[in-house]
Amino acid sequence: MPINLETPKKHRTLVDQAHQVAMNMLRPISRKYDRAEHAYPVELDMLAAMIDGLAESGRTEGAGAAGVRRDDDPPGGDGVRNGTNLASVLSIAEMCWGDTGLLLSMPRQGLGNSAIASVADEAQAARFAGVWAAMAITEPGVGSDSAGIRTTARLDGDDYVIDGEKIYVTAGERCDAVVVWATLDASLGRAAIKSFVVPKGTPGMTVERLERKLGIRASDTATLRFDGCRVPKENLLGSPEVDVKQGFAGAMATFDNTRPLVAAMAVGCATAALDLTRDLLAEAGVSVDYDRPAQNQSAAAAKLLQLEADLESARLLMMQAAWLADNRRPNSLEASMAKGKAGRVGSDVTLSCVELCSSVGYSEVELLEKWARDSKILDIFEGTQQIQQLIVARRLLGLSSAELK
Repeated sequence: MPINLETPKKHRTLVDQAHQVAMNMLRPISRKYDRAEHAYPVELDMLAAMIDGLAESGRTEGAGAAGVRRDDDPPGGDGVRNGTNLASVLSIAEMCWGDTGLLLSMPRQGLGNSAIASVADEAQAARFAGVWAAMAITEPGVGSDSAGIRTTARLDGDDYVIDGEKIYVTAGERCDAVVVWATLDASLGRAAIKSFVVPKGTPGMTVERLERKLGIRASDTATLRFDGCRVPKENLLGSPEVDVKQGFAGAMATFDNTRPLVAAMAVGCATAALDLTRDLLAEAGVSVDYDRPAQNQSAAAAKLLQLEADLESARLLMMQAAWLADNRRPNSLEASMAKGKAGRVGSDVTLSCVELCSSVGYSEVELLEKWARDSKILDIFEGTQQIQQLIVARRLLGLSSAELK
């Protein structure tokens, strides 16, 4: 099946619209909400309503958080589909060219929404339509190794009773519901981990605190506690059966979707830094000649060429992972490759741009220092770069998690 890693014609209008929103709505308030940490960006309400309207009208794809659905019918014959996943990563990259923290603060566009779209059955997808969902995975002492989750879910009659603590929950205070990862039976390991939709205000779920952070300050990041928190058994996403042979595959379907989205965030943030740095260097008299070898140009020009090449490789991996999902092909390896590469490149590009622009980059005169701070989380959440490298190695070598740790 052929793959073309250029922006499809059908998505160009959406990408252009996202860029206009980033430039005219997000950039102007970027510094304001970086300084006013934990203040809700009220300007996003109108933007979220516009996106909801586009999604409901069917006028565009990728306006909402999309999911990787393996049970959908594949494209007929030898046709190629450029669908919602590719549209989502392209539009998210443009929005993060504006501001990553504000993108993460968008109502109904949370990572929990992607989890619902990826794992929920049809009835659940309809029931939770329009819900702003955060995703709660990380626990104290359990970070990148999601298989070590200790939060429990115990079936009691028609309810599951959830007990545990979750940290670094993006949009954990502002959201309508939280997708909580918990184990049905710790003795069964990864296979028993399921996700549950817990509506805001459910007795037994409390927001313990909000974190003060290095970057993405516009986004609230919460610590949540679950103490005898009861949710209907219908709120378990997907199948309640524990399939030891399938293992972690059900839960990993969520990551197959969200990791390319995080890669898109990193690509967008790094692109913003590189675009501005290129302009600032040109103003300072540093020109880049694309017809000459890097070693025959100034050090600044050579560095810029290297950063551009690294960023382009991350962008292509991001698009490949999304394209595979749209065409109902396995993308777990490619999702990890995209996320790992883009996360590292994002941090490298933004920090290098700060260095190249010297005092202008380090001060608040421009947004370069903010983008350097924002980009770091994109190399951490949804699985650190090191975890992605481990997943890629296991896939390529055909080894299990027990065989390669």
